[in-house]
Amino acid sequence: MSKPILKIIPLGGLSEIGKNMMMIEHGNDIIVIDAGFMFPEEEMLGIDLVIPDISYLLEKKDKVRGIIITHGHDDHIGALPYILPQLNVPVYATKLTQGLISVKLKERKALDGAKLETITTGKSFSLGKFRIEFFPVCHSIPDAVGLIINTPIGTIVHSGDFKVDYTPVSGKPTDLSRLAQLGAQGVLLLLADSTYAELPGYTPSERVVGETLDHVMANAPGRVVITTFSSLVSRIQQVIDAAAKHKRRVFIVGRSMSNTVQMALKLGYLSDSEEVLARIDELKGMPRNKIVFVTTGSQGEPTSALVRMANRAHRQVHILRGDTVVISATPIPGNESLINRTVDNLFKQGAQVIYSKLEQVHVHGHASQEELKLILNLVKPKFFMPIHGEYRHLSIHSQLAQSIGMPKDNIFVLEDGDILELSQQAGKKTGRVTSGNVYVDGLSVGDIGSIVLRNRRMLSRDGIVVAIIAINKQTGKLVGRPDIVSRGFVDTRESKDMLEESRDLVAQTLDHSGKQPTEWSLVNDKIRDILNRFYYERTKRRPMILPFMVKV
Repeated sequence: MSKPILKIIPLGGLSEIGKNMMMIEHGNDIIVIDAGFMFPEEEMLGIDLVIPDISYLLEKKDKVRGIIITHGHDDHIGALPYILPQLNVPVYATKLTQGLISVKLKERKALDGAKLETITTGKSFSLGKFRIEFFPVCHSIPDAVGLIINTPIGTIVHSGDFKVDYTPVSGKPTDLSRLAQLGAQGVLLLLADSTYAELPGYTPSERVVGETLDHVMANAPGRVVITTFSSLVSRIQQVIDAAAKHKRRVFIVGRSMSNTVQMALKLGYLSDSEEVLARIDELKGMPRNKIVFVTTGSQGEPTSALVRMANRAHRQVHILRGDTVVISATPIPGNESLINRTVDNLFKQGAQVIYSKLEQVHVHGHASQEELKLILNLVKPKFFMPIHGEYRHLSIHSQLAQSIGMPKDNIFVLEDGDILELSQQAGKKTGRVTSGNVYVDGLSVGDIGSIVLRNRRMLSRDGIVVAIIAINKQTGKLVGRPDIVSRGFVDTRESKDMLEESRDLVAQTLDHSGKQPTEWSLVNDKIRDILNRFYYERTKRRPMILPFMVKV
């Protein structure tokens, strides 16, 4: 009987930034690494979030032993509230990550019944045939880990999101000595983060940002508003430290930011020994040069606190002339125009805005080329698979591996859904599983398909025309002239004649389709065709046409 083969299947995060999810399968055991979401692209109209398609996991539900989470960012935990109710397996993560997962699950009312297991670094645990150990990595959030996965055919190292920062603000540096030890023992496969594989050199240390924030608070004439991701706990700590030094008080604005700060304080990942954190009701009468706000909105999200402030729509905080706003994050690809609009609005209101093009107010949490080469050299894997990134990032990372002497045949660049089968001697791509996007829109998950999105694009481009037709119940004949109502298609006043003409056209069509009541679906198609052709000839636009019959 042949031995079960090890299968590595990415369900998200390869050939895209976000919705990270990796699956490892051996015989009757499956483990899942990360379960993140992705922000929608511009053409995904009305969509709130995009999560991975887990059809393959649902087919093999009884084999899934657990979900292992590397750290608490949304692109690694954001899909859990939608996926856990379907899979109902334990989730393994470090203490802060579990805290962030609980906040997420609570928001979606999915916390009841969730099995959350807290794991510390250096300790190992078993899931079926797999034995897993967490090792510390430095990222832009404390308690981030990489994974050492012992499988029946060899050891896999999964880097998680990481960089090599020797002076991290909070948390431990990446455990290079453990990686070197593994490299000496022999590693079958390395899966490593490729997000910043295009950048030469080294990623700057988080300390640099602390110095910039210190400088901003020392020199700002009025209030300071700092916006960042709510999960960037170490950045919030830097703000608290700089505020304490310059005798300022810190006010947390926005629900997700408040929830995260409360949880991080409770678990001991944030410290406020000088008691600079204040409640919003203490704001009255405080001198402006003693105030710091920390808020969400670094990606220009329309509902975030900063964007509402920029649009003068926030209940509690308004931008005042002389405020200094610091945007401490880099734009997620695709969000640039939203952020630029927010920055413009802030400048218009008399604020001084500092963002990464002007000063080093953010450093990213991912390794650049020299750090990626260092990890490859330490781990010395037999096989290598770049993960987390667009296709170009994965390709460049694979070239880096070749540049340090890895044979090309031992490097696998995969996309979501590809199956990599590994034995101790060789690996090959053997096919695909169902993978792709599942759209979250309001309360519905996965109900919105490509047809709905196509309709939304059509409506947003050329509008809608409704043809209302009254038919006599007994004879099936037309009663009066059809009515035409249009929205987002043409200016009704200016195009009155054209719309009148189209009413006559519908009336003629119905008169010619015989005296007997005809099948409504045929009439429907006929009206749609005729109006489509007529409007396209006149306007070169294709509105969505909805015939609507009323029996009288």
